[in-house]
Amino acid sequence: MKLLIDLGNTRLKWALWDGAGLRRGGAVAHAGNLTIDFAALWKDISKVDAVFVASVAGDAVEDSLGRHSRELFGLDPQFIISSAAACGVRNAYAQPERLGVDRFLGLIAAHADTRGPTVIASCGTALTLDALATDGSHAGGLIAPSPALMQAALRRNTARLVDSGAARVVELADNTADAVESGTWWAAVALTERFFARATVRFGATPALILTGGGAQDLANLVTLPHRIDGDLVLRGLAQFAEEHEPDAPPTSAVG
Repeated sequence: MKLLIDLGNTRLKWALWDGAGLRRGGAVAHAGNLTIDFAALWKDISKVDAVFVASVAGDAVEDSLGRHSRELFGLDPQFIISSAAACGVRNAYAQPERLGVDRFLGLIAAHADTRGPTVIASCGTALTLDALATDGSHAGGLIAPSPALMQAALRRNTARLVDSGAARVVELADNTADAVESGTWWAAVALTERFFARATVRFGATPALILTGGGAQDLANLVTLPHRIDGDLVLRGLAQFAEEHEPDAPPTSAVG
């Protein structure tokens, strides 16, 4: 049994993988907080033979996770780093380790599931977009602030703009709160749909669209394209990756 951990900028998600199926665990917010009660989080796990981690969080949270993994399971976690190629996916980046590991593992999961051209839109702290060809070639992607991050930047840099609570997404806003909410979400939708259109031209075929991340449902409510939501994309990519590597032999060609 392998413990799989998706350590994002603000949330930790985990699952167990037995080689055949993914058993979803849970999620906890951290936002850089080192007081996560890992013992309580994993109290029902008796034994695992490996711990695989996809992390885009800071060193302090990673160090805390590593320490608790050793205390609870006697295992050093394997922090995966994006590589030039793994699990049939070829990274477009000239410096492959610079591609966020969450994006890389999302591509691996999409390639295993879809076997056709795919666009992944992940809406979390950032909005990331990636295009994947049928043969597993990553065509590249884009990164932009998520609507939540855009709204925070506006409030931080605009003297009289404050968070007024509930706001709606509308076509034409008649108040500032709705204007900010609508403007930032329509920006995310426009970028997603333009990226999808360019990917369609690039591939000469209509790709599947996968939405993931904490804002996936909100994005899904607004895009006009056929799509599916996959909240476990990174964890399933991590499971695919773990299957190709022995627990006691940290990967070489796929990390570092």
